[in-house]
Amino acid sequence: MSSVEELTALFSQVGFEEPKVKEIVKNKKVSASLSELINAAPAGCEWNKGSRALLHNLASLMKGAELQNVGLIVQGIVNGDLKTALQVSAAFKYVKAAGADATADTMNTESGVGIEVTDVEVRAAVVKYIEDKKEVVLRDRYSLVPGIFADIKAMPELKWAEPRLFKPIIDEEILKVLGPKDERDLVKKKTKKPAKQAKNAKGGDAAAAASNEPKRSMFTEGFLGDLHKVGENPQAYPELMVEHLKATGGKVRTRFPPEPNGYLHIGHSKAIMVNFGFAKHWDGNCYLRFDDTNPEAEAPEYFESIKRMVAWLGFAPWKITYSSDYFDQLYELAETLIKNDRGYVCHCTALEVKNCRGIKEDGTPGGERSNCVHHANSIEKNLEEFRKMRDGAYQPGEATLRMKMDITSPNPQMWDLVAYRVLNAPHPRTGTKWKIYPTYDFTHCLVDSFENITHSLCTTEFYLSRQSYEWLCDQVHVFRPAQREYGRLNITGTILSKRKIAKLVDEKFVRGWDDPRLFTLEGIRRRGVPPGAILNFINTLGVTTSTTNIQVARFENAVRKYLEDSTPRLMFILDPVEVVVDNVDEDFEELVTIPYRAGTPKFGERTVPFTKRFYIERSDFTEDGSDAEFFRLTPNQAVGLVRVSHTVSFKSLEKDAEGKITKIHVSYDNAPLKEGEKAKKPKTYIQWVPISAKHNSPVRVHETRVYNQLFNSENPSGVEGGFLTDINPESEVVYKESVIEHNYHDINKGTEWVVDSIKESEFYVPEDNTTKETCRFQGMRVGYFTMDKESTDDKIILNRIVSLKDNTSK
Repeated sequence: MSSVEELTALFSQVGFEEPKVKEIVKNKKVSASLSELINAAPAGCEWNKGSRALLHNLASLMKGAELQNVGLIVQGIVNGDLKTALQVSAAFKYVKAAGADATADTMNTESGVGIEVTDVEVRAAVVKYIEDKKEVVLRDRYSLVPGIFADIKAMPELKWAEPRLFKPIIDEEILKVLGPKDERDLVKKKTKKPAKQAKNAKGGDAAAAASNEPKRSMFTEGFLGDLHKVGENPQAYPELMVEHLKATGGKVRTRFPPEPNGYLHIGHSKAIMVNFGFAKHWDGNCYLRFDDTNPEAEAPEYFESIKRMVAWLGFAPWKITYSSDYFDQLYELAETLIKNDRGYVCHCTALEVKNCRGIKEDGTPGGERSNCVHHANSIEKNLEEFRKMRDGAYQPGEATLRMKMDITSPNPQMWDLVAYRVLNAPHPRTGTKWKIYPTYDFTHCLVDSFENITHSLCTTEFYLSRQSYEWLCDQVHVFRPAQREYGRLNITGTILSKRKIAKLVDEKFVRGWDDPRLFTLEGIRRRGVPPGAILNFINTLGVTTSTTNIQVARFENAVRKYLEDSTPRLMFILDPVEVVVDNVDEDFEELVTIPYRAGTPKFGERTVPFTKRFYIERSDFTEDGSDAEFFRLTPNQAVGLVRVSHTVSFKSLEKDAEGKITKIHVSYDNAPLKEGEKAKKPKTYIQWVPISAKHNSPVRVHETRVYNQLFNSENPSGVEGGFLTDINPESEVVYKESVIEHNYHDINKGTEWVVDSIKESEFYVPEDNTTKETCRFQGMRVGYFTMDKESTDDKIILNRIVSLKDNTSK
């Protein structure tokens, strides 16, 4: 069987990305089958993302077992006959059963090759199915959708249809019949009765015993829980460990090392939490280290934003350092590398370097590899050339210092990496002192060593770099920190690429790098997401070696749960219409007491005056009194108002010239009941905001910005025409006439609204309550909101953080 290194090289050659390669080689049976399948493919065949995925799918079906005539399936994948996982699965079943008698023609017939099912045919089948079962569909509504999906998918005539066609078509056709989801589609979860506490062997409560156990968290389980203890990582020179332990005092020491060439995004929050959080959990120290080795791409605003975001997430660096702090030491070690005959100055062009590394014209590896013509130069010659680089004798691209590694290694990170390059750019901290700058591959491991890092934690994209990391430390005889790799955090349905976000900013699709629709940390903060919500979310995901791809909806749900316990409630109306109570006096007032959060006395209560005039949400009234499923105010249906003693009943309307309702006249149903008569309970209660000069109500909002997903699809970068064509035109909906009850001013006074369970959490982050984004509240039935940074005393601007419930299916 091939070694892990050989399999890694083979899978990389056909285009599998590094994280995927690492995942595949963990499964010996699947990787053995995949290796066999790749070798069975025709020489020189072109692999793309789809064919690679199908080949991996076939390997997963084989699981290391031998399969006669497997080449028929491989050929079908390569030439594009087998296009889906379903077809590959059918081909596998046929070839496995037929054995030596298998033929390509029969396999193609069994696999549906050549059968094209269009989206028109799928839609026709869906429409007919819904029409045939319309009575059931109207009765059971959206709860029926999973069953519809299963039934449609099982139709024989749709067997070979693209699976991706089903869901969007079913969703579209169901929406046409049922309209958007409403109260009828809300499923109330049954609350489980608390289980009786079991007694332990000594008669005490098991719960009490459990409370003495250490709390489980991402730092004690999974990837982080399995990390080595300080001092356990092996060394080529054991005496260096003695010095290291003396420097650290045996404590954990980590670092968060961002390159200051852009703004941090949601993925970086995991890296911040892993590095700072791991050190904090074990009472250690964490550096914030700026990897400032590329002055051409760095700017002061990035340094400041990174510091701000680390602090916002609740972490304080033990020390703030810069790779440029160590430029003199790094240069000395570069000369040491040359003197040890492990470094040489190369004058090859970029194309020549690629050719030596066996990189083909299409950019894939796999060609013959060889050392470049400068590899064998003498130590004296290399020292002389390197000093000429330092002194400005060469222009960028004319010379590099490369590490003399192993061009024959299956690991591309051992193919004589560049250690120094020429850059004619002044550095913000070292000025014009240097004409040469070290690369990440040279700098990172050595600065980790200088700072005595015990755990160099990075994402799995650097997995292959571990070998070069350790190699370089050993070649220059310095302490070798332990690099360990975990899976990165990705959010689907958005983009995190700095280049693409810059395009959105430059072309005015968004308000800036901190636009609340973006997943930069600056944008997330401006939107109003609490830092503690992010830390709790990452903790629930845990840390493993697999990449974590999370849908936006799942992230927002975690934020929603956190806000549930950390925001007061207010009556807030997006699109108001005035209501006048005809049967009360102008100075009528009935004071109503409402808790800021029901069931949480700590949050307190507020008083709201019920007056002759008030606002309700425009959607809470309809002129159509025949809709039995509409539970709010209609011409023939009274409605309750939150905490108000009696219902109100419709009397008349006022409209403008365009037919838009401007006022609704109602009657307050407070007449005394006749003997034996019971008050009729309304079908529902709606929110309201009083109009009262005495109480300075309502508070009028200049702009309420309701944010939805910026893109329509889960993979904007993969959309035909590019990600700019996938922008959701309703990603920001602005309301100009929203109103809030006057108690809004009381929550905007730096008060902390957090329940004790959150404060006691390991991931609670106290915030500066004088900043605008901490002025959060829950608008009843509308969502969670905060004040935007553009807001002023005269013009309140609000951002919706998240809706009250996941509405992605609407």
